[in-house]
Amino acid sequence: MSATVAAILVLAAGTYAFRLVGPALHGRVTLPDRVRELLTAGAVVLLVALLATGALTEGGGFAGWARPAGVLAGAALAWRRAPFAVVVLGAAGVTAVLRAVGVGVG
Repeated sequence: MSATVAAILVLAAGTYAFRLVGPALHGRVTLPDRVRELLTAGAVVLLVALLATGALTEGGGFAGWARPAGVLAGAALAWRRAPFAVVVLGAAGVTAVLRAVGVGVG
């Protein structure tokens, strides 16, 4: 068995184990309110960091101004509770227009 296949099998087993832990421990383990608050805050911080990394960088450098502007346009549309398709198309449209006029260069 190659190392790649072994790694895939180990990761698959770990993923399956994580999926089983939730139903198996439901109701048996209670977390304090402070821990729940910290986990919620941690999840938000990780999502914001992922958003910032994806919006601002490309290939280890700055992605240019068009992408962050598109992300901000999408965030504004989502904030206004626009339908998902409108949010995606609006963000892509803003990015495309800015790149077409030469703003997207980093």
